[in-house]
Amino acid sequence: MPLKPAGPALGKPRLSCCLLSLLLLAGLAACAAAQQAPNTPKDSKTSGDALNAAGAADAFNARIGNAVVVLTGPWKFHPGDNLGWAEPGFDDSGWTTLDLTPPAGSYDPVTGSSGFVPGWTAHGYPHLTGYAWYRLRIDLDHRGSESTPLALTMPMNFDDAYQVYIDGQEVGQFGRFGRNDVTFYNSQPASFSVPAGIRNGPVTIAVRFWMDFDTPLQSPDAGGLHGPPILGEASAIDAMLKLEWDAVGRTQVGNLLSGTFLFLAAVLGLTLFWFDRREPAYLWLGLACALGVVERAAVMTGYYSLAIAMVPENFFIDVLSRPISLALWALFWAYWFDLDDLRRVKRAALVLTAALVVGMAMLRPPLFGRVVPVQFEDFLLPLTLVLKLLLGALLLWITYRGIRKQQSDGWLALPPILLTIVWMYQEELAVIHVPTILRLGGLTITGGVIATLLMLAIVSVLLMRRFVRGQRERELWRLEIEQARQVQQVLIPEDLPTIPGFRLASEYRPAQQVGGDFFQIMQTRGGGVLAVVGDVSGKGMPAAMTVSLLVGTLRTLAHFTDSPGEMIAAMNIRMMARSHGGFTTCMVMRVSPDGVVTIANAGHLSPYLEGKEMTVDSGLPLGLSADTKYVESVFRLAENQQLTLVSDGVVEARGNGGELFGFERTAAIASQSAESIAAAAQQFGQADDITVLTLMRVSAREESATKVATSVLSLAE
Repeated sequence: MPLKPAGPALGKPRLSCCLLSLLLLAGLAACAAAQQAPNTPKDSKTSGDALNAAGAADAFNARIGNAVVVLTGPWKFHPGDNLGWAEPGFDDSGWTTLDLTPPAGSYDPVTGSSGFVPGWTAHGYPHLTGYAWYRLRIDLDHRGSESTPLALTMPMNFDDAYQVYIDGQEVGQFGRFGRNDVTFYNSQPASFSVPAGIRNGPVTIAVRFWMDFDTPLQSPDAGGLHGPPILGEASAIDAMLKLEWDAVGRTQVGNLLSGTFLFLAAVLGLTLFWFDRREPAYLWLGLACALGVVERAAVMTGYYSLAIAMVPENFFIDVLSRPISLALWALFWAYWFDLDDLRRVKRAALVLTAALVVGMAMLRPPLFGRVVPVQFEDFLLPLTLVLKLLLGALLLWITYRGIRKQQSDGWLALPPILLTIVWMYQEELAVIHVPTILRLGGLTITGGVIATLLMLAIVSVLLMRRFVRGQRERELWRLEIEQARQVQQVLIPEDLPTIPGFRLASEYRPAQQVGGDFFQIMQTRGGGVLAVVGDVSGKGMPAAMTVSLLVGTLRTLAHFTDSPGEMIAAMNIRMMARSHGGFTTCMVMRVSPDGVVTIANAGHLSPYLEGKEMTVDSGLPLGLSADTKYVESVFRLAENQQLTLVSDGVVEARGNGGELFGFERTAAIASQSAESIAAAAQQFGQADDITVLTLMRVSAREESATKVATSVLSLAE
């Protein structure tokens, strides 16, 4: 039996359903049809009249010299099973007749091999499955040497398994006939030796055929022999058998080509994903192509060996490989276009694929005809067809969304997507006799193979184009991040100044390479402390340049005023001219040597005094309104009291369950060291930059002792 097309195939009674399925592909099918030869023309010998009951026919004259005889018949044909029908004396005059002469220009609509004879479903037995018999009486005239053995070769195309009897004696079989079931394989050329005692005179050849329940659903004109057996001397039959295997090889050129290109595309996709894990489209492409490679390997294994029976092969291809391939291609293009609703696309692909897998499993052995009644095909065929069409529609919807989002890049992806759809639907085209075969000299290539090769070629070009462009963009981004990091290193002080009467500490932990937090600590002209802490919206170089602008403004203002309100108002004016829609929270704090604290706040978190959140006036963040007034808040810091300033990265740290660190936890640890506070927030779950500043008024004696202790430690090291 030739490899059955995967997917929900249709018989002639369901042409209306098929036509609905092809509305999507009408233009493509027309183009394909223009390139194909007409499929299996019928003449008077193969018309429905050829199977009308005709009485006993004259014996077929088979004169064998040094050549072979093609046993075109007419053969006797009858459905059912009785091993007595193999006997030469059985009266088959009541059986119908069938001529096995291949119509001129005919070819197998699945594999493309030439000389195709439509099976019994095309000759009056559209619903016949199971057993049926062929019989032919011949008048053998062997004029060669008596010692020269004779042999019989069976055609390459047939459905699905057979046993050959000559004068009632079984000489061979293809498939395994058990007591209760039959194991069948992908059809292959085979020859069998004629018993030694048969040389001349009347000979009866009987062939017992068996066809599975689902074969008519997959192969057009299925059933029994698709070509005539050939009788001749063993040496000539061996030569014919080699020609048949050569023909098999020519039909598999397309599978070999597409399998090779799919393998290369799979390697390319997985390799690109290895180098760029942030592009999931490469992974989905690699998986889709890898599955295609496995499918073609299974097909070719079935053509050249008996390692895989047709039931598991068809189950893998029709039930698993093809539906999953459609889903993988849909996911590849969804990630390729970076659609906003990827979760919905994945859910739709999963649901449709699961439903199609279940539907196809019910239409294929071992379930169909055994667990699932054959009558259910009237419901299951349209259902699986609709599901497959919906997967194709999902691909087209993804394409539409991609074109709207990416414009020119989306249009570049349209041809390979349309070719993917043609590839996936070629079986439906073949089943309703839409030509999908291209014959180039002695080679046979299907439309699906051509679509696959073209699609992979275009996708490979698009892949390399995106990869090169992505690498270039990432290199520019890396350089920008590095420049921003260098700018930030200059703006974030590594060492705090030593200011008599104060103990200072800071901890800065960016969430990324370049954060948006900043802080500055300077000594005022009166010997106090000027501290600024803020958070710029955005990341990267724009944020770093905004910080640079603010810090530069602050350092300039410090030469003319030490008023926090005046400083923050001037910084707001500078931000209004440069913010480009961004904003910055900021707090400027001045602490005099006698402990008077003056604060102006622009939307930043309030400070904590000895673990308690202070109430201070706050205006809008910088860069939002030029008319914002910033009121100064004043309070006193006693000796040995700690004032703690934090950024929102502490309060907004988020645990695994989504819980925020929050203000209560922040207040509970606000009297600890800057390092401890930052570490606690980071361990809870850092989501943003973390900045902590602590300031404590100390007596001159404590400050002197600290300096001396630090000096001693340095000398000891």
